[in-house]
Amino acid sequence: MVELQLRDRGIRDERVLAAMAAIPRELFLEPELQSRAYADEAVPIDAGQTISQPWVVAKMTELLASQPGERILELGTGSGYQAAILAALGAHVTSLERHAILAAKARERIDRLDLPGTVTIRTTDGSLGDPTGAPWDGIIVTAAAPSIPTELRDQLAEGGRMVIPVGPRDHQILTLVVRRGDEWQETPHGAVVFVPLVGEGGFPDDARARETGWRRWF
Repeated sequence: MVELQLRDRGIRDERVLAAMAAIPRELFLEPELQSRAYADEAVPIDAGQTISQPWVVAKMTELLASQPGERILELGTGSGYQAAILAALGAHVTSLERHAILAAKARERIDRLDLPGTVTIRTTDGSLGDPTGAPWDGIIVTAAAPSIPTELRDQLAEGGRMVIPVGPRDHQILTLVVRRGDEWQETPHGAVVFVPLVGEGGFPDDARARETGWRRWF
């Protein structure tokens, strides 16, 4: 996975590659799906969600450029895999998840790992972030937003970075946002398709969202 899916496809951060090699991805899947843990694809998890394909996790982690000791806000815990990768890099992650079943399973999985960083998971609508913990050194959004919420921009620390998929439900652009004072520099980093971010800062929780909510693919 690391050599063929990540390094050969442009992931250059050796810290990210080492973390991806060290964290057992199969731990974050149900037993019947563990044979697909290292496939070049997204894999279903509970609550109609998915664990992103390895390249997407690596790319988002590389763009976030988290350093040891930094405080990172994650919107959408999912399986817990992305949070575990960031904690393996020494980050202190606060992860917000609207599905209680996902939050509970992610906690149990991460507790099995010996990580240099920490992960705190809360069950809540995290679509507008967590202003009480701001400013955050980094924000990573693991679901698609129709636009970048102003609230998330404001919660970034000076020089802080946010990685977020932005666009309509069926296709988005992976976007890096960097705060420089009262300005936010945005750069695109390729097409992706994520499950929708549901809540005040994202898409409404309607029937269409539930019908399309299983997809997260690059």
